[in-house]
Amino acid sequence: MASFINPRISEHFLAYSPSHVVVLAILLAFAGMLYRFRNEIRRRSSVKQTIRYGLLACLIVPECFLFWWYATEDLWNARYTLPLELCSISQMLAIVMLIARSRLLYQIVLFAGIGGAIQAMLTPDLVYPFPHFRFFHFFIVHMAIILAPLYMTWIERYRPTWKSIGITMIFLNILVVLVGGVDYWLDANYMFLKHKPEAASLLDALGSYPYYLITEEFIAVGIFSLMYVPFLLRKRR
Repeated sequence: MASFINPRISEHFLAYSPSHVVVLAILLAFAGMLYRFRNEIRRRSSVKQTIRYGLLACLIVPECFLFWWYATEDLWNARYTLPLELCSISQMLAIVMLIARSRLLYQIVLFAGIGGAIQAMLTPDLVYPFPHFRFFHFFIVHMAIILAPLYMTWIERYRPTWKSIGITMIFLNILVVLVGGVDYWLDANYMFLKHKPEAASLLDALGSYPYYLITEEFIAVGIFSLMYVPFLLRKRR
């Protein structure tokens, strides 16, 4: 147990190591089963509830354990541990979305949540390797952020519109202003608004500060538009 939660480690997480590849495969398997058995799940309310509560547990329980870990290991620091990263905010929105079945939040989590969480899964800003607690927290939460709006889409039959992209972009830009203010106040770097992450990420290909922030805006619109294409094609059929 001590090594499971020990903040001092001798080895670091390595992207696309066997453990990383396995969790990516697990994500694809869960998403594939959710889609493959969507009709059967819809017909059985008990299964729907189990999946919905399971996703809520994956979003809430690891986060509670994380803040307990911060407290017990004396790691709490407002500059680094506030839930102000895009995925942390998407996580909180996903929790409310699943509880309230909010169509407004569904649109934001579908685009911003999935877009941010997939980038995090592919290029993790993570130090702790398998089998450390932080490894499990990181990947369980990010997988749940992706699977939650997929559940709402395939099982609850929620659908976005073109307006959903605009709503998401407005939300993200308001978020940038608010989180940017916190970054300035605390001399922090939430959402990487002041500089890129230390670990390799997709931001490395977007130029230097502050140009990568502007480039991100155009890329976000492009990615969200591509994500909407399957819905558009299905609507036309």
